Amino acid sequence: MTDPTPDAWHRVDAYLTRTLVGDDPGLDQAVADQRAGGLPPIEVAPVNGKLLNLLVRIAGARRVLEIGTLGAYSTIWMARAVAEGGHVVTIEAEAGNVAVARANLDRAGVGDRVEIKHGRASDVLPALEGSEPFDFVFIDADKESNTIYLDWAARLGRPGTVVVVDNIARGGEVANPASERSDVIGTQRGLEMLARDPRFDATALQTLDAKGWDGVAVALVV
Repeated sequence: MTDPTPDAWHRVDAYLTRTLVGDDPGLDQAVADQRAGGLPPIEVAPVNGKLLNLLVRIAGARRVLEIGTLGAYSTIWMARAVAEGGHVVTIEAEAGNVAVARANLDRAGVGDRVEIKHGRASDVLPALEGSEPFDFVFIDADKESNTIYLDWAARLGRPGTVVVVDNIARGGEVANPASERSDVIGTQRGLEMLARDPRFDATALQTLDAKGWDGVAVALVV
């Protein structure tokens, strides 16, 4: 058996991407425009984008909430998956990212299904209260605020809402109880909330893909 070295897992990720995801000019161009716009290369890997797409479809989600748009790579995957008449609301704090995301969404042909809300998520989320519940929530923003975002995911969702939290392994550092990194501490607090808050039933998986060693948590609002 091959040891899971970076070279080995990148080779496997490339194989899985080639076999199960394939080429997608719209998504490839979205990533290229993110790079040209100076956005950091932190969008989800292609296999993870396909996973989000499948989870939205499995859930039969019509209303999707995304916290952390970046250049809309993951947004495109989810917007393609929403049920008939579906809609994605995505929140992005950086104005430059919003401009890149809007162009990417429109070029991908899903712009009419996506509303981008510009602002800090902690400020935007309260304004969504009272709207129709969301069926699916994807959290991929600053890790320090994960508990805030999870609380709003439950409040803006309903029993049966699926919640996905990205980047939960932090290169293995999440298992270090003495970590002083704010992103790690925020991730740990979010996972602890998923374990203890009676509104959630959750699990998590660590992953090795094009983005390195990380993982996702998947929860159901109960």
